[in-house]
Amino acid sequence: MRQLNLDQLRTLIAIADLGTFSAAAKALHLAQPTVSLHISELESRLDAQLVVRGNRRVTPTAAGAALVERGRKLLRDTDDAVEAVKRQAEGRTGRVRLGTSTGVVVDLLPQVLEALGARHAGIDVEVSILGSYEAMARLAAGTLDIGLVAMPQPPLRELVVTPWCDQAMMAFVPQRWKAPRRVTPAWLAAQPLIFNDATTHMYRLSMEWFAAAGFAPRARIELNYDAAIRSLVAAGYGAALLPLQQTTDAALNERMQILPITPRLTRRLGIAHRQRALLDGATQSVLQVLTAFRQV
Repeated sequence: MRQLNLDQLRTLIAIADLGTFSAAAKALHLAQPTVSLHISELESRLDAQLVVRGNRRVTPTAAGAALVERGRKLLRDTDDAVEAVKRQAEGRTGRVRLGTSTGVVVDLLPQVLEALGARHAGIDVEVSILGSYEAMARLAAGTLDIGLVAMPQPPLRELVVTPWCDQAMMAFVPQRWKAPRRVTPAWLAAQPLIFNDATTHMYRLSMEWFAAAGFAPRARIELNYDAAIRSLVAAGYGAALLPLQQTTDAALNERMQILPITPRLTRRLGIAHRQRALLDGATQSVLQVLTAFRQV
């Protein structure tokens, strides 16, 4: 037996609901001969009489009533499936894999996700804590959709990196330390230091700043979690070079000095993704929200 034709099934249900072929034809915007053809073909396909034609009203047979009952659910499921595909294509639903550093997660990403939830509640963003190098590698491999990465990045085929946010680097110094109003590489290099891991872009940015002034300091400890670095600074373990970020931990801030540095240093973040022609609707929706938070 061939599969059911959904248009013919919809016609049968309209006849059952409205009682006549002509009323069903009008409701479905079909010619009445087309409605008659739908029913005859459906009966032929199922080898069963589905309706009884009376003087004033057409009524379903027992077989027709059974098909109408199950057909309603089938059409609802079909409409739901079509709507799900439409939502996915239009970027109103879906799952997006996003990679970012811990600093962005703490400071900027919560605002982005709140805005995304308000605009596109059906999109689920799966966040991974990744360094820039790993994020770019996963984008190239197709296992990540969007990366918030340090700039500049070496060009990779089919990947796009656009500026997103500039963050001023500051000296984070324990509160009890006597420090200058503006911190220089010479002063900071003489202090116990906490750095990001040597594999990170942040480490390279910091070392280039010291090297330009003729210094190559070594850290007491290297970490990849900005919040942990700030906690160690507050505890007096050492000083650090970090981007200026908003933090709601007032008690932690009271135990640190956050001082400008000379010469100035800026960390640049970019949004990395595949070319837009290769992106699904959900990923494009997330990119639109991220772009709204652009600060360069």
